[in-house]
Amino acid sequence: MQFFNRYILTGVLAAALLSSCAVGKKYTRPEVNLPEKFREEVTVTADTVLLPWRTFFKDPVLIGLIEKAVTKNNDIAVAILNMKQLERSYQQAKLELLPTVDLSVGATRSWLSKNSLNGSLSEQFIGTSYMDDYSATLRVSWEADIWGKAKMQKEGALANYFAQKENLSALKTRIIVQVAQAYYSLISLDEQMKVAVRNVELGDSTVKMIRMQYASAQVNSLAVEQAEAQKKTAELLIPLAKQNIAIQENALSILCGSYPDAIARAGSLSNATPEEVFPAGVPATLLSRRPDVKAAEYAIVASNAKSGLAKAAMYPTLSLSPSIGANSFKFNTWFNLPGSLIKNVGANLTQPIFQKKQLKTSYDIAVLEQEKMATQFKQSVLTAVGEVSDALAKSKHADERLELIAQKKASLTKATKDAMLLYKSGMATYLEVITAQNNALQNDLEAVTIKLDKLNAVTDLYRALGGGVEK
Repeated sequence: MQFFNRYILTGVLAAALLSSCAVGKKYTRPEVNLPEKFREEVTVTADTVLLPWRTFFKDPVLIGLIEKAVTKNNDIAVAILNMKQLERSYQQAKLELLPTVDLSVGATRSWLSKNSLNGSLSEQFIGTSYMDDYSATLRVSWEADIWGKAKMQKEGALANYFAQKENLSALKTRIIVQVAQAYYSLISLDEQMKVAVRNVELGDSTVKMIRMQYASAQVNSLAVEQAEAQKKTAELLIPLAKQNIAIQENALSILCGSYPDAIARAGSLSNATPEEVFPAGVPATLLSRRPDVKAAEYAIVASNAKSGLAKAAMYPTLSLSPSIGANSFKFNTWFNLPGSLIKNVGANLTQPIFQKKQLKTSYDIAVLEQEKMATQFKQSVLTAVGEVSDALAKSKHADERLELIAQKKASLTKATKDAMLLYKSGMATYLEVITAQNNALQNDLEAVTIKLDKLNAVTDLYRALGGGVEK
């Protein structure tokens, strides 16, 4: 027994001496050479971190829809389950240094050949034509972590877990923005409907006036038909808006994890405008805010651990496998100790020699995978900076377009009134009235589109700068 313990102790000490020979490289972040500033400057109204979405969005109906989407969206539910799976993998990786213990209990009866030595001896000494064997063995198997494989497995599993956690945050952020933009789209369709209804009413009064003039032979039938056609132009917008509203409501319902149904909404596009509170900073801050960028970096950490494990597979492994148990050919003496006691100890040092280059190829593939993850990380940073620049440009120029469309609206409103007055006094033709009304209609529709573009740009900028998910 002393030899048994001394043998195990010697193996453990040897393993401990070799365990410092880790082969994996320490992770270092790839150089991305970020610019010092964005192409467009970020408008700063408060030197604070980005607001959580419950504060950023002001419309209570929209907040309720986002809460429903974050809770019931099926894509988010799947991502949460994926994260739980990776958490289990990490918990398992933390146990890699522990030995495995197996208990084997069995009983066998063998009928031996009478012409065999064992068979003849069995009948001679036992007095039976068969031989029983009862065994109970406790086996311990432990591989010495010579090259730091357990640490690399734990690092890789933890990096995968955090990457999935960041992917979940990125997914939630994307869902939040999609819900907000779908909601804004619904409100814009409502406003387009209102514009169409107003123009139908205006066209109806114009048709009535021209019909009265036609009845008194002041205009011909062409004027009546042109006025009717202009009215139909506005009327055609109503069923189209209703169709788009139904489709948008269906899409938003599914996004919120429910079957297609009507969506309640409140306010106008102007009232729905969120808080434009963005932090001061440079593109480097994206590395600490954007969940997709952080997930891409965690992917490099995981691939770095995999390449280390692939390299360690080419080095020798040391394992110990002691066992202890009880064995007897009679049931009543099975656990008659110490007579039935059996002990065994084994140590194995395995060095791969010829594996048809499989281990070397696996290592080369792991290194290439790490390089690929590093390139994808750089691309994710490029994409992030580009998305911020795009959103800044859209927001800035949407403001300029809103100012111009407001000035154009004032001119067209006056032109429509003037055209009607001049027409009534015989100083303008019906074509000038119809043209003025059509220009005003198109301008009102364009104004709604620009307001929607502005809202989408603000929410895109909020997401691109790393906002959206409450930590």
